[in-house]
Amino acid sequence: MDKKKIRQLLTIIKKPIITDKTTKLLENNQYCFQVDHKVKKSIIKEAIEYIFNVKVKQVNTCHKPLKKRTVNRFTGYQRHYKKAIVTLSKNDKINLFSEN
Repeated sequence: MDKKKIRQLLTIIKKPIITDKTTKLLENNQYCFQVDHKVKKSIIKEAIEYIFNVKVKQVNTCHKPLKKRTVNRFTGYQRHYKKAIVTLSKNDKINLFSEN
């Protein structure tokens, strides 16, 4: 792969989403990530496989709705993002938590 393609793959995945629901999904070998909202499933799959060196079985995505927030007298909205739920093959794992 050329350097431009690698750089694009690295910028697609923003951060992992770690909540109570997503930690329950880890038992089924599913991981949740916040991704760029313009990216297709096939490119998300390619990015996960390149970054973490795993085999992706399936990718499910959803656009999270805007949530209204109020701080003092100012009202606004949270940023829009796309959530990707990635299912890995049985033998692969991603280590999201550092072991100290």
